[in-house]
Amino acid sequence: MPATIIIPVRYASTRFPGKPLYPLLGRPLIEHVYERVRRATRVQEVFVATDHQLIYTAVEAFGGKAIMTSDKHRSGTDRIAEAVIKIGDAGYKIQEDDIVVNVQGDEPLIMPEMVDDVVGVMEDARASIGTLVKRIDAVDEITDPNIVKVAFNRDGFALYFSRAPIPYYRDLTGDRGYTIHDIRMHRVNIFKHIGIYAYKRDTLMSFSRLAPTRLEKAERLEQLRALENGLNIKVKETFFETIGVDTPEDLERVHKCLSTFS
Repeated sequence: MPATIIIPVRYASTRFPGKPLYPLLGRPLIEHVYERVRRATRVQEVFVATDHQLIYTAVEAFGGKAIMTSDKHRSGTDRIAEAVIKIGDAGYKIQEDDIVVNVQGDEPLIMPEMVDDVVGVMEDARASIGTLVKRIDAVDEITDPNIVKVAFNRDGFALYFSRAPIPYYRDLTGDRGYTIHDIRMHRVNIFKHIGIYAYKRDTLMSFSRLAPTRLEKAERLEQLRALENGLNIKVKETFFETIGVDTPEDLERVHKCLSTFS
């Protein structure tokens, strides 16, 4: 089941304008993401979907493939949907049942195995969307609203995504809150969402046309729109840790990790 990866990237960012072009080890951040996902064994092609000429030019300069998209999109999913159409117009056809993978453009530490895993999730015919989760092993991540948590059933299908700690361990917390001992003894099993998605092409295109929903607006989480509309999101646990670059302060940790890999 080969897949096409589309990396949605925009230039403007409230906290970090121009982030995709920031140099890491002498190369722009987006190049690190592109080259790492290109190593996945289940990938057929990789494209960057962007709204800015500087990013388009940078991708072309390092030998990547870029697609110009609108600067009006409200989400990366919408940008990818437009890119699928433009890619088709350029002669690269993605069929209805083909897999499209959404990889965030600020994840320079993403592992190729993670891409292969999320593509593999789509082998389950019940899955509308595939994604990854990781067990939380740090106390501060449990209460951090920037870390999205997910609860899922025994078959691996998501029940809910939230910025709040879910599930809530009523008998453990009380006034003291969670401890590292709770986590290490696995008395607390809370999983965070890793923002990589796989869709069949027709699901992606249908999803992009859905209006924002009540729960999505409350949590500011696009994946809740899928759940509220009856789409099945199947998750797979990963043991790889990633560090997304949201602010300039994140770059130091990422730089250290990339220096180790290089």
